[in-house]
Amino acid sequence: MSDPLSGSGSTSRTPGREPAGSRPHRGRTRRHDAPTSLTGLAVKVVLLGLTAAIALWAAFPLMAGEHWIGLGVLAVTTAGLFHLYLTPRHVPAKYLVPGTLFLIAFQILPVLYTASTAFTNFGDGHRGGKDEAIVAIQTASVQQVPGSTEYAMTVATTGDPATGALVFLVTDPDTGAVDVGDADGLRPLDPGAVTVAPGGRVTAAQDYTVLTIGQASARSQEVTDLVVPTAGGALRSSGLSRAYEGRAVRAYDADCDCIRDAESGRTWTADETEGSFVAADGERLAQGWKVNVGLDNFTRVLTDPTVSGPFLTTLVWNIAFAVGSTGGTFLLGMFIALALHSPRMRGTNVYRVLLILPYAMPSFAMLLVWRDMFNTDFGLVNSLFGLGVDWFGDQWSARVAVIVVQLWLGYPYMFLVATGALQAIPHEVTEASTVDGASPWQSFRAVTLPLLLVALSPLLIASFAFNFNNFNAIYLTTAGAPFPADNPGNGATDLLITYTYRLAFGGQGAEFGYAAAISLFIFTIVAVISAVSFRRTRRQEEVYA
Repeated sequence: MSDPLSGSGSTSRTPGREPAGSRPHRGRTRRHDAPTSLTGLAVKVVLLGLTAAIALWAAFPLMAGEHWIGLGVLAVTTAGLFHLYLTPRHVPAKYLVPGTLFLIAFQILPVLYTASTAFTNFGDGHRGGKDEAIVAIQTASVQQVPGSTEYAMTVATTGDPATGALVFLVTDPDTGAVDVGDADGLRPLDPGAVTVAPGGRVTAAQDYTVLTIGQASARSQEVTDLVVPTAGGALRSSGLSRAYEGRAVRAYDADCDCIRDAESGRTWTADETEGSFVAADGERLAQGWKVNVGLDNFTRVLTDPTVSGPFLTTLVWNIAFAVGSTGGTFLLGMFIALALHSPRMRGTNVYRVLLILPYAMPSFAMLLVWRDMFNTDFGLVNSLFGLGVDWFGDQWSARVAVIVVQLWLGYPYMFLVATGALQAIPHEVTEASTVDGASPWQSFRAVTLPLLLVALSPLLIASFAFNFNNFNAIYLTTAGAPFPADNPGNGATDLLITYTYRLAFGGQGAEFGYAAAISLFIFTIVAVISAVSFRRTRRQEEVYA
């Protein structure tokens, strides 16, 4: 409305203030109007393009395997990422989502897969499905019979001649056609893509590397073991240049759900609870299939006397090793830090550089050096002290040796963190205790140590968890030795992690399901101990806050 005093139609306003309706939205306007930098745009385009490429790369195997749930999760995740980074909203999520996805991919999913594997019999002889087991049993029993067709054969590979997967290039004696065979069967080759010498031997083939006689001879066992399924039986090698199509002695009978041996007449019936073909006398065929066994792997650890005894012994030693390694490195590192923290100490920088050298060197190399230093015949330890101790031959000396090695490798870390914590303690606090008449030991016990533990307790818990699963410290020094004569699979210095590794990848046959169950035991033990320790740490922080 008009101002009657001024006689004008202008709106009255308070000096120094602007009308609310005309006040500019400075922050919002600046954010929306600011041009996007060329570098930021390029980075966004590259990252989103890489995301799309990875999604497409992962989509085709999912479609080929008919994993529609996984394909749906992939599509939703990719669409969500594009929506998130192509809109100006949800700024905090732009930073949180990548870390969350990596956490799910590299932490949560492996844990869930390990947990699911622990309830199965997955391992050597039980890796695939029942149909795959039947094919493997039948092809492994193929024998040459009178009248079997023989082929000229050439051994080839699609990769490195020394390590690549082998295939057979076989020439039909009647038609001259060339086929390529592997564990999945025979596939015809284009006549224009192969070169065949007189006699039917293939000398060159497109996309394949033909092995020389010397190269094939070096892998003769793999050549002998390769069986190529065919409609009439299977194809096996006869030397390095010939192959025959034989007949399977053992065949699957769907009526009885069993494997029959045509020569001996024996029968192995399918046992769906164990994933094996079992004869009436209890004999099992080596090739089985993966099935769910429930809690069998867990109960085996606790109830099987051949397993529970060594497992509990290993668990006790495992806890002792983790406590000894963590406590020893902490005490040594703390006392060295206290000595160098004294104002009367000179040349502290030089000492600190020298003391952290073990931490600066590769641990795996130092573990191998220490293994040789403890050697009975030429080791430095025995030579220096005039001893004749077989350090790795007796269980207690071997345990002492690995703790000493871990003490040498671990104290620099504790020394560094203790030095930092000591420097953070106010000098007035320790001075006050001295003024009150406390001795140096009383001042350390009542003031310095509690304040150190408040700062270092989380690091001690993390160090305990690390040492509880310190695979390298054991495997690179003793490899679990010494082993008792009645149990070569579980050594005196084995931790649960090295015992699990030997079960999963040992030469006596892998047991991935059983190893996964032990891994869950390890996870539970470390989680419980860490949770209790963190609770005590919080109480300690409340007392000294």
